[in-house]
This record gives sequence, structure tokens and C-alpha cells, in this order.
Amino acid sequence: MSRGMKIVVFACNWCSYAAIDLAGTSRLKYPADTRVIKSLCSGRIDSQQILEAFKDGADGVLIAGCHPGDCHYMVGNIKTLRRYKLLRKLLDDFGLEKERLRLEWISASEADKYVRVVKEMVEGIRGLPSPPSAPMEVEATA
Repeated sequence: MSRGMKIVVFACNWCSYAAIDLAGTSRLKYPADTRVIKSLCSGRIDSQQILEAFKDGADGVLIAGCHPGDCHYMVGNIKTLRRYKLLRKLLDDFGLEKERLRLEWISASEADKYVRVVKEMVEGIRGLPSPPSAPMEVEATA
């Protein structure tokens, strides 16, 4: 890689963060381009946080949550899916490609899936032009 890449991963505590932890303790190899932020539920991650990550220089944002039907807070991941769909539509307004934002359902036992998703995301973003360096105005309410 010619320049360092930064992928911000918002991970739910109950499933996805446990998978990330398992990937580490299992010594699975994946790009070191990630910065993980643990949240109690993917439903608690709001649009403002995601847009702030891009504003602060993230090349990509991965939202990782429990599989539908397995959310510890019942419908948190359904809220996440709604926000994700809205944000994907807004990214173009900020000069960002939709590929820079990804949502994945990753259970606690799916360390291999987390590794695959991060590798795919890094490779996909590597082929994109650098994100705009001008500051974005962030006023999301979704």
C-alpha cells in the first residue's frame, strides 16, 4: 500500500466485537487498517458518528452487528439497516463512493467472516480515488 488506510469498524458488543476478538485470539491474519469502536448495539450507532468518522479521515466505515433475529436488544439491527440505507444515499452528496460504507451481520463465532469482510473492504477501497480532503459539514439526523 502506498499510503496508510483507515477503516473504522463500529461493532456491536454482543456479536461482532466478540468475532473480532476471536479473530485476534485465533491469530487470523487480516489488514491492520482497522480501528474498532465497540458499541452495546449496532442500533446505537447513529448517522452522525459515521459521518464524523469520514470527516476525521476514515477511508471506509464498516458497521458490524448481530444477525437479524439475534439482536440482544430485539430490533437494534433493524434500526441500523434503516440508517445504513439512508446513509448510502447521502454519501454521494459528500463526494464519497457508496463502497466506502458497508454493513455486515457477523455473529460471535464468525471470526473468519470478519477477516474476509475486512480484506474485501480494504481491497475495494484501495481501488478508489482518495476521499476528498476538504472538511465535510456534518448535520445528520437519521
